Amino acid sequence: MAAFFIAQYVVNDPDLYREYQGGAGPTIQAHGAELVAFDAAAETMEGTPPGPQTVILKFESTEAAKAWYESEEYQAVVGKRLEATDGFAVLSQSMNLG
Repeated sequence: MAAFFIAQYVVNDPDLYREYQGGAGPTIQAHGAELVAFDAAAETMEGTPPGPQTVILKFESTEAAKAWYESEEYQAVVGKRLEATDGFAVLSQSMNLG
């Protein structure tokens, strides 16, 4: 079952965030994820999000998403995103409605 890593945040340090992007991109590709959405100005429909930047990655499974997130390569760069932004990330499974 597919799993989605969804992050939403505000970027406080654009230079550090660009460093994160440069390091994170190859880890995403190496783990077979698909970039579903990257929106720096997502429109809020309900509630109060931490910021307008939204990223959605699709993995083949929850296990694959966790393997990426917990990988040595991603852990080496994720601290830059956490330092450069304020927000949250969740891991959500797809739902088979049929």
